[in-house]
This record gives sequence, C-alpha cells and structure tokens, in this order.
Amino acid sequence: MNRTTLSLIAAAGALAAVTGFAAATAPGSGDGDSAKAAARLPVERSSLLCPAPSSSDLAETAYTSYTPASKESGSSGKAALSPATRELTDSTGSGKDKGTADKPVLSPQKPGKPVAGESSGAESPALVGSADGNLAPGWTVQQTTEVAAGTGRGLLGVNCSAPDTDFWFPGASTAKERSDYIHLTNPDDSAAVVDVQLYGANGAIKSDVGEGIQVQPHSSVPVLLSTLTDKPQTNVTLHVTARSGRVAAAVLAADDKLGGDWLPASADPADTVVLPGIPKDATSVRLVAFAPGDNDADLKVQLASPTGRISPAGHESLHVKSGMTAAVDLGDVTRGEAGSLILTPTGDSAPVVAALRVVRGKGEDQESAFIPATRPVGARATVADNRAKGSTLSLTAPGAAGTVKVTASAGTEGGTPVSKTFTVKGGTTTSVQPPVPAGLKGSYALTVEQVSGGEVYGSRMLDVPDRDVPGVPMFTVQTLPDDRGMVSVPHADQDLSVLQK
Repeated sequence: MNRTTLSLIAAAGALAAVTGFAAATAPGSGDGDSAKAAARLPVERSSLLCPAPSSSDLAETAYTSYTPASKESGSSGKAALSPATRELTDSTGSGKDKGTADKPVLSPQKPGKPVAGESSGAESPALVGSADGNLAPGWTVQQTTEVAAGTGRGLLGVNCSAPDTDFWFPGASTAKERSDYIHLTNPDDSAAVVDVQLYGANGAIKSDVGEGIQVQPHSSVPVLLSTLTDKPQTNVTLHVTARSGRVAAAVLAADDKLGGDWLPASADPADTVVLPGIPKDATSVRLVAFAPGDNDADLKVQLASPTGRISPAGHESLHVKSGMTAAVDLGDVTRGEAGSLILTPTGDSAPVVAALRVVRGKGEDQESAFIPATRPVGARATVADNRAKGSTLSLTAPGAAGTVKVTASAGTEGGTPVSKTFTVKGGTTTSVQPPVPAGLKGSYALTVEQVSGGEVYGSRMLDVPDRDVPGVPMFTVQTLPDDRGMVSVPHADQDLSVLQK
C-alpha cells in the first residue's frame, strides 16, 4: 500500500471523528489488525433539530439541553439552538425569507450542566442547532410541551433529533378522530426534496401529494397526513425518504379523545424488536408493525414483566405481511406491572419496524403516548428534562442480565450529581424512580451507561398532574438509545504528514 492510499485512509478517519461516521475496517487490512488499531474518539460536531411544538395557543414549551461530561472530549466547545427560518408569501405569491434574526433559545456553556429555555403559544417555531468541541459528544435536547385543553391536549415530549435521509413511523393514522402531522426540518443551506409514503392494512396508499415535497434551507414544513389519502385509515405506517438533502422528521399525533403526543421514528428494521417502558397502569396498548422488505414476518410476541417473559393470552404471535401494516390491540397487557414488549422472529422472518400506542385512564379521562422500537442504551444514553417528581425509568434486558449505571446530573439551577447502579435480570423489566440530584433546583438529565452483562434497553416516562383531568396525569415516554457520541476511528501507525507520490 503506498503513502497516497494511507493518507486517504487517515483523512477518512479524521472525517469520521468530525461527522460521527466511522469505518470499522481500513481498506487492505485484516480484521484483526483493524480491531487492534481502532480507537474510540468523541465526535467533534453534532446537529439537532426540534419540530414546531404545537398549533395551540395554550401550549407552553420547555427546552432542556445537556451534554454529558467526558474526559476525552477536550476543554472547549460551543453550541446554540435557534429558530428556523419562517417562509412568508407576499401578495404576488413569491416566497420571502424572514431569516433567523431571533436570538438562540438555548446556548449551552459547558458539559455536565443542563440549560433550559422556554416558549409559548402557537407561533413557536422549529429550532435548528449545532454543537462542536466538548459540547458535541452525546448532546441531547428535550422538547416538552403542555397543552391544557383541546384536540391533542396533554404532555407532548420529543427528543430533538439529528438529520437523516430515511425514517419509518408505524403507528401513525389518517382516521377522522386523529390529526397527525409529519414535521420535516432542513438544517442545511440548500433545499431538501422529500417523499412521504403511507402504507395501510392492504399495502401502499397511492398519492401524488406526498412526492417531491420541498423543504427550504433552515426551515420546517408540517404535512397533514389525512391530505395524502381520500380513505381514512386507523393504522398506517409512514415512510419518509429524502431524494436530496437531509431532514429531521417526527409525527405530532393528536386525538380528539385520547390527547396527543409525538411519535418518533422507529429504530431501523430488525429481526428482534424491543419496545421498553409500558406503564403499569396502562389501560390500552396497541402494537403496530410493518415489514418493509419483500418477505413476510412471523413474530413471537412477549411481555418482559418484572419476573420474566410472558406471552399475552390470545396474542402470542403476529403475522406481518410484506408491505402491509399490521395492528393488534393488546388491552391492559401489563395488568398492574410495568413491562416491555419484545418481538422475536419465528422461522424465516423478515425484519420489521414497530411502535406502541399506550393509553392511561378510562372513559372521558384518558391520555396517550407512543413508544417506538429502539436501540440498546449501549455505551451511553441520555434523556433531559427530569423533575423532582414525575420521572419513571424503565430498564429491560431481553437476553442475559445486564448492569447499568444511572447518573443524575446537576440541576438547571443547582444541585449535585448522584449515581446509582441497577442490575436487570434477563428477560425482565425493572421500573424505578431514578436518582435525584442532591439539593436539586430546576430540572436535570439522566445518563444511563452499560457496565456489564447483556444488552439493556430503556425509556423514561415523565408525567405531570392535569388540572382538567383529575386523577389522570398528562404523560410522555422517551426511549434511551445509545447517543453515538463516540466513534471507532482506525489508527495510523505511520507519519502521514508528508504526501509522497
């Protein structure tokens, strides 16, 4: 291998550290040599986008930013989360750019210290943000909105997400009682072109309206899903793909009777799927799954309870036809004990995406939230905006027992971090009140790190009392996937500073 090739490898490694992408094996080297040479380095830049929080004049939104402290990530950095551009239309119909003159909503200063901001009303815009240096690895922003009344009332929570080109949303709806919007936000300097495709119980739903949606630079576009079809369907799977550029995507689902919440994208299609953190008092749980490949999926459905795996009576298995959305109502599947749903393949089964809609309460007093399939907590996962009361942490080990360390950060206005270790038995779910910082003032972040054993999956439920619905708290659930703040970068054993021909 000549020095020119080696220099290109080194450049690729440097790019990986900056963007968060990394090569597992250097070209031309054996697997063993690559594993020996690879180094774990923090990413040097992160991007996050938050959708416009609500169309309600009663909406009150809190933003909380947090970056875990890390010895490897250097001593300096900067971050900011600012309003996206709003597009205006003049009397001639031509577009005008309002710009982003508004000051940042959040300006984090250092790792290990959460920062909070807020907005109110229906005019709150989407936010576009970036972080670099020591504020980039594991940067997390939680958007939490309280809507006291009306369609979509409740606690609407979402982790602001990184831009990408491909998203799956099982669990969306175009039914008359639902008002589901897909929010598309573009962080870049050029326009993005996005296709939105719906799949119902009988396959793809034909629509020309969802093709070639233009999302202008640094702007956000909401699309009402019911406008993409003439025939309402209760359960659909939404596929968002960017033809050019990249976007962040999230579905705001609002129900006339069940309140509302954000439906985040499912994890990538997989043979085994974990949906962690069904509340113990859930009165209704609906599973929606979709097989995006050419083959059908046959799945074993199990609940990981506090004592072990249980097959729900009458719902022990699920057949998902290729390209068609499958949905099943599991009722009060937890029966008073918090749990997590685990889908595993039986025989020759295709990969799937999946999500749960979870309802608490009965009759007129009901609230809902969503739990998408997620990745394991891995090296580190973080969720911001925890309060002194109202946070519940669910941890699931679908295979072998696993041990994690949970750290509560300092508060936004004061407090001392504390940590606690939890061991989750294989095939079970542990639901606990997370540690709270000593002398807490404001809100705080939770960081979960894998210590040993089998993979652990997690979620955080946040609830607050609802003045208008006595006895039924408004609530939201956020999953805890690995934050991918560290990447593997091949190490060069030679001095590549001089390029020789």
